[in-house]
Amino acid sequence: MKPLRAGESRQVGPHRIIAELGEGGMGRVVLGLAPDGRLVAVKQIHAEFAHDPGFRERFRREIAASRLVSGAYTAAVMDADHEAESPWLASIFVTGPDLRTAVDATGPLPVEAVRRLASGLAAALTDIHRAGLIHRDLKPSNVILSSDGLRVIDFGIARAAEEAQNLTHTGAIIGSPAFMSPEQAGGGPITPATDMFSLGSILVMAATGRGPFSGASAPQTLYDVVHTEPDLSTVPTEIRRIAESCLAKDPARRPTPGQLQDFLGPVPSDTEPWPEAVHARIRHQEAEVRSVLSLPIPAWQPPPKPSPVKKRRPGLPITVALVVVAALIGTLIVVIQAITSPPDPGTPAMPVAEALTLDRLRRVDTCKVLDGRYTEDLGSLEPDSNPMSPDRCTYRGPKGLYFDLRLGEPVVNGGIGTTNRTAEGLPLLRASFSGGCHSLIPITDEPALYVMLYNDTNVGDKCAVADSALTVVLARLRTHEVDRQDDAAGVLPLDPCALPDATVVAQTMTDVRAVTAGLRNCRWQRKDERLDVRLQRSLYIDADNGDPVDLGNGVTGYVTDDSESSCQLSWPHRTLPDGDAEYISVWLQGYSGERACERVRAVAASVLNRLPKR
Repeated sequence: MKPLRAGESRQVGPHRIIAELGEGGMGRVVLGLAPDGRLVAVKQIHAEFAHDPGFRERFRREIAASRLVSGAYTAAVMDADHEAESPWLASIFVTGPDLRTAVDATGPLPVEAVRRLASGLAAALTDIHRAGLIHRDLKPSNVILSSDGLRVIDFGIARAAEEAQNLTHTGAIIGSPAFMSPEQAGGGPITPATDMFSLGSILVMAATGRGPFSGASAPQTLYDVVHTEPDLSTVPTEIRRIAESCLAKDPARRPTPGQLQDFLGPVPSDTEPWPEAVHARIRHQEAEVRSVLSLPIPAWQPPPKPSPVKKRRPGLPITVALVVVAALIGTLIVVIQAITSPPDPGTPAMPVAEALTLDRLRRVDTCKVLDGRYTEDLGSLEPDSNPMSPDRCTYRGPKGLYFDLRLGEPVVNGGIGTTNRTAEGLPLLRASFSGGCHSLIPITDEPALYVMLYNDTNVGDKCAVADSALTVVLARLRTHEVDRQDDAAGVLPLDPCALPDATVVAQTMTDVRAVTAGLRNCRWQRKDERLDVRLQRSLYIDADNGDPVDLGNGVTGYVTDDSESSCQLSWPHRTLPDGDAEYISVWLQGYSGERACERVRAVAASVLNRLPKR
């Protein structure tokens, strides 16, 4: 932990900066204090990426996806700004050394600690892959050893930088060669199995102090990763059995995170999971943080206000002019009111209870709901021009207002509390997680899902502004002005639970019922077995990340996460005018039977039979 440089800004976005944590290939990391008092690690992206407009858009998309990741073994993304002069990302600060620093300072970890490390990394990758992300830069410096386990950081942003480098630097690479997979080093397709190869390399480093590929130069190391076998000669036998399967050159032969967790079994509970020397470094860093916090904290600096215009004492000419102008006031005030008054939210066409049903919300264009100017306090709002999901849309407004509107999603972190506010006669609820404020209201026919509005700005009272915006949302949902202009070929209005044939599902899982897990996500679950059918509008599924499968009638699907117990099959239904596409995805995880992909293909075939013609 280092003091800040003389003369540099003491604030990034809403976060006050109090110390420097380090610097890497993508950017500099500083310790910040969020508005709610929590410590955050803020990564400021290097100028070479910031100058690329394409990077900023990719960075925005990847960060939006990263916010979906939650779990005990990842450092949650709290905030980000891809439009800042230096784009930045803020995540929860975790006290402790990174794995590279810990091993260099205290020596290789004992076998039991490496097993614990493997289990934690597998759990983290499960959460990351479930959100549709691939880490792409999993390495020891991105693994923090904390007093209660580990946290994986920097997930979801390497892809944006990688693509920026590919476009601007011939032969440039993002990541650490010693911990890359053969497909990364050789320019092949990147899949979740890529992260498992990196996991295997990390285990070797943790157990021996050096990676399995240690060439004399970066090019030599990359060559070894692709063409030579890993050096496991000094790896303890128990760890070697784990790492060897992860380091298979063929991605299809590597275990999935879930398979690795099954192999490792339960990890014994321990109040101090790491060697004492590592915990001593954790305590030392905690003391450093306390020391930094004891110093004067930089004051919050609000955005500069325009300088007031000095008033002049009116003379005779001005007085005459005012008399003339006064004659026009009666007419002008009518015109001004017509221009500045917020428009009516629209004519209600249904009761609010009906407006909050799943069927109704599936027919809503999320980016129409707040598009415009409906209240004085919110001003004019503009939607995201390319939302990641049909269930979500972000809006920007004056004075830095930033809203994230979500329709039909569960609250996956934190608790839910009550408020003393209502909208359209219904009580508003509050979600107690993240640094902003969530205002939400349950869906009529699925109370575990919510219409949710997240306000992540420092304009006025965050929660009051969020409640005001959600009040407008509910009024707008009652109108037909927010309807999506779907045609008969679209799948987004469909109920995913009604698409698979119940008999086919029962052949995969018996005695389970369908549960609506999201507006366009249906789930069948029994213990660790889970089958999901999702309808998506996405740019993230492509042929480079899966094995093509002919589904018949001119439809090609792509298989990822292919193993005995897990398989995901996705296919495009149709291309939309904006170049995006509608997708259907069938994903089976933790399957206790045999040949998971055969079951997935059977479910997919039954879904295809019930889709509208393209």
